[in-house]
Amino acid sequence: MAEEYTGEAYCVKCKEKREFTGHVEEKNSRRFAKGICPVCGTKVTRILGKA
Repeated sequence: MAEEYTGEAYCVKCKEKREFTGHVEEKNSRRFAKGICPVCGTKVTRILGKA
């Protein structure tokens, strides 16, 4: 089952940090959380660090 992440990420469309809930992915030995901005619906991504 995919790991969940809840925290802040910068929304490029709103130009503000927003709280979001998303899932954690790993690519090229980097972990990052992907989710949706609750205000405008744009995809937001936060890099979490190396796995």
